[in-house]
Amino acid sequence: MSRRKKKGDHPNHERWLVSYADFITLLFAFFVVMFSSAQVDKRKVGKLAMAIQVAFQQLGIFQSSNSRMPLATSEPMPFENVQTVENSVRTAELGRVSPAAEGVASNAPGIKSLAELQRELEKALAPELKRHEVALRAQREGLVISLREIGFFDSGSATLRPTSEGSVRRIADVLAERSNSVRIEGHTDNVPIHNERFASNWELSTARATEMVRVFIVKYHFPPFRLSAAGYAEYHPATSNATPEGRATNRRVDIVVLAPLPNNLDGSQSEESSPPPHGADTQGAARTGQ
Repeated sequence: MSRRKKKGDHPNHERWLVSYADFITLLFAFFVVMFSSAQVDKRKVGKLAMAIQVAFQQLGIFQSSNSRMPLATSEPMPFENVQTVENSVRTAELGRVSPAAEGVASNAPGIKSLAELQRELEKALAPELKRHEVALRAQREGLVISLREIGFFDSGSATLRPTSEGSVRRIADVLAERSNSVRIEGHTDNVPIHNERFASNWELSTARATEMVRVFIVKYHFPPFRLSAAGYAEYHPATSNATPEGRATNRRVDIVVLAPLPNNLDGSQSEESSPPPHGADTQGAARTGQ
């Protein structure tokens, strides 16, 4: 009687599916973890970005933006809508920005009060304005009181002329009634300077700005936290240096009365975004905080 031979087991050609399924499961889990870790609280990121922008604008480091985006705390803010802080315009042309865009509401924070301040200064400084020793102009950042060298400083000197005391006193009297922060900027023309006191226009412009800060603090008792000083040498001219008249215009000290900024852009008060002290270093400027 012959034995029946057992048939050999057929190899399973689909075992690879088990390893493939395991691999796909692990890959799916990996991407789920990566996706979840990449998610951030966009509302908090938006608040942080806007708080930094407000702080830098308060310091005068960056030019104020044309518009301000309110922070909605109820809904996350898409990060792509967060307003970025840019310094390119400030670097290219310090503060000589175009006038406020059409449609800017006159009841925006600080606009009305600065307009009233300009009228008060025009009345107080009428003689100096007539002699072209002082110029007033409004910009988005605030009101600029430009003191020309011809009326306030001797050439190559950072000491105020005694004859300018009346003008400075009238400016101080008007500003003392306000609570706005004030940034004082020194500017020169492009003619190199080298005397026994100043080796460059950087030092001259900074010395003139800090001298004005000292006068406001010591003589007119301004709170130091309201003041900051910056020296820009010849790198932010008000007009061309190609003519003697243009160079004379560029030799100036600008008193910038900054428009008030709310602690929060939606107008509410918050301890998290209280205005920082003035005086941080800026790119392209020799800056001294008081």
